[in-house]
Amino acid sequence: MSITLFLVITVVVLALAFDYTNGFHDAANAIATSVSTRALTPRVALGMAAVMNVIGAMLGTEVAKTIGDGIIDIKQFTDSGDANLQLHGLVIVLGALVGAIVWNLITWWFGLPSSSSHALIGGLVGAGLASATQVEWYGILHKVIIPMFASPVVGFVLAYGFMVLILWIFKSRPYHRTMRRFRILQTISAAAMALGHGLQDAQKTMGVIVMALIAGGHAESWGLIDAQGGLVIPWEVKIASALAISLGTYSGGWRIMRTLGRKMIELDPARGFAAETVAAGVLYTTAFVTHSPISTTHTITAAIMGAGATKSMKAVRWNVARDIVIGWFLTIPAAAAVAAVIYWIFNLII
Repeated sequence: MSITLFLVITVVVLALAFDYTNGFHDAANAIATSVSTRALTPRVALGMAAVMNVIGAMLGTEVAKTIGDGIIDIKQFTDSGDANLQLHGLVIVLGALVGAIVWNLITWWFGLPSSSSHALIGGLVGAGLASATQVEWYGILHKVIIPMFASPVVGFVLAYGFMVLILWIFKSRPYHRTMRRFRILQTISAAAMALGHGLQDAQKTMGVIVMALIAGGHAESWGLIDAQGGLVIPWEVKIASALAISLGTYSGGWRIMRTLGRKMIELDPARGFAAETVAAGVLYTTAFVTHSPISTTHTITAAIMGAGATKSMKAVRWNVARDIVIGWFLTIPAAAAVAAVIYWIFNLII
């Protein structure tokens, strides 16, 4: 087995490992509110989320294409025939994945709901800069940075407004009976959120696997680039990514679930339903309309704060929210730094 093929296999396995960590790291995004309000038991919620992850992952590829060619320029390695150039490209992707996985594990350990998406993007940027590979700053600005700030604001505002509307509609209804009905509705909203998680996050792994195959010189044999120069995501890559994130989700992310479901604010079923519904809507819009790889974590966290703020601004534990936001700002540079170091180390070895 050539070292190039060995590295291709290694990078693909690491990409699926990242997908798995994404699943257990972000499982809380879909089900924390439903579990905390007792709309679903933890194991039932995780099983439902895992199934919806698979379905969501199979519904589109535009976010995968944004990751595959919208962050760094990997196409220069396409079937170059130059073994050294191919190795160089594979080490870039390898460094990006290790940077993202390390940051995922650190934030999971401390129970911080940081963004796996932005960890991966930070890893790609860090490895790209360390290797002097062209970084697509225009694409990062419009597809990553602007959505990074916009999606939490939109999630907060819409969840707050939606919850105000719910309170007005049901103001004269019996409280306990109404909450029982919202527990049932939360099953639907949690499923919608899990579908959005699969739709967004599994695609990011698809994009990285395709990058590895391109860097390893398999673009032509796998038919990864179409006549217009765009990426093609093979069905084998879609299925592997869908299953990896689903297995990760089913394994659960209890530390982060406690942060989202209990530490930040005590939610009732109506507010949980409002937060999940709004967050799912934002995920679908960005996946199908803008093709932006936004953070499911940022979106649901902001929506939870928005729905919870309708109790009163004091109802939200802003010190917990502050720690989460700090994690958001640290994610891209921290993952980029780790990825750059990993790239330099492997580049010296290889």
